[in-house]
Amino acid sequence: NERRMKTILLTGMMLLACLGLWRANAQENKQVNLVFIGNSITYGAGLENPVREAPPVRTAIYLGKQPFIGTVRYSNQGVSGSTTVDFLPEKDLLYPKVVAAADQFADEDWATLVFSIMLGTNDSAEKGPNGSPVSPEQYRRNMQTIIDSLLDRYTGSIVVVHRPLWYSPTTHNGSVYLKAGLERLESYYPILQAMVEAYQETRPGRVFLGDTEGFDYFRKHYQEAFQAEAGNSGTFYLHPNRDGAETLGQFWGKALYKVLIH
Repeated sequence: NERRMKTILLTGMMLLACLGLWRANAQENKQVNLVFIGNSITYGAGLENPVREAPPVRTAIYLGKQPFIGTVRYSNQGVSGSTTVDFLPEKDLLYPKVVAAADQFADEDWATLVFSIMLGTNDSAEKGPNGSPVSPEQYRRNMQTIIDSLLDRYTGSIVVVHRPLWYSPTTHNGSVYLKAGLERLESYYPILQAMVEAYQETRPGRVFLGDTEGFDYFRKHYQEAFQAEAGNSGTFYLHPNRDGAETLGQFWGKALYKVLIH
């Protein structure tokens, strides 16, 4: 009997060890499919080779090197000049392209589908981009409409919302941003925070606040991390350069990793 009990105990311990290994391997092999939604910053405007250098590329590379992450696939749906208005489902402009990108991953139920969103830069402009200037209240309504539609369409997905980046108050290209635009952009941040907190009640575990460090980083390091662009109100800083795009990609990657391995 004693020998039998020892055998049972040993077998149980081995089963527990195997279960632990199985869980570790399952976590280590976590597959991730990313769909990035954004504007020219997400697209990689001004970079020599956006296909290889844009922030989403850097995010995917960063995530793929982290513990417990397996294959990372992504689709960059950043469109220059776009606003939350352009991505509204009812406008039938950019939303169908997001759906087409996500549909490529929809049947892969072994992977986590993540929508990584950074919008607001063009919404904040004084004049130019579609729908601008977008008030903080309308910005929240637009973001919620986009997010709710994605969550309803892709039931196993999650959404991570990043804080839009700082831009110089001299920003004035084909559109007018300037100081008033920057102030409006800053007013969006508490809106995002409150929105994500509300989702934790209404759709727990589905919507998360992503990177919030990029804004302050680029405000402090704009001369090294942004492209210097000639504008209608002097030199302005809006788009990350190659190093800045890599830094932003890592900011996004760190935020996404925290959400994925929680």
